[in-house]
Amino acid sequence: MPIHRLVRTQLVPRPRREVFAFFEDARNLEAITPATLRFRVLTPAPIDMRPGTLIDYRLSLLGVPFGWRTLIEAYQPDERFVDVQLAGPYARWHHTHTFEHAPGGTLMRDEVEYALPLGWLGDLLAGWLVRRQVEAIFDHRRQVIARRFGAAPPGEATPSAA
Repeated sequence: MPIHRLVRTQLVPRPRREVFAFFEDARNLEAITPATLRFRVLTPAPIDMRPGTLIDYRLSLLGVPFGWRTLIEAYQPDERFVDVQLAGPYARWHHTHTFEHAPGGTLMRDEVEYALPLGWLGDLLAGWLVRRQVEAIFDHRRQVIARRFGAAPPGEATPSAA
């Protein structure tokens, strides 16, 4: 099963605790996800973020609606958390969010490892399209975060496939 990797960093000109608090609130995912995905959090609030927390979503990819369930696999307040897909469109989705003190604010890093269903066949049929879509979602997030927390350098975008 081919594993793809997307890494994005962004300097957010706000204190780490504030930036982390925004991201640990799963409801904020609706605000930073492109409207075209019709993304909705289904798990009732409040969602207690900790290892073992399950979060259910509903969204639409390429016009096809589906559910997505994630598990919070790791959680270190103000530093990092990891969500993994238990059910959804990918054969694998492992997303690590990290937050570090940096000159001028907080360096936020998203590292996503994902794989498509059907292994090599899935990659052959839709790999390029999915890669572009995942990149577009994180490009959108970067813009929303910059507006939400104030102007900041765009950071690095380092997508790669493994």
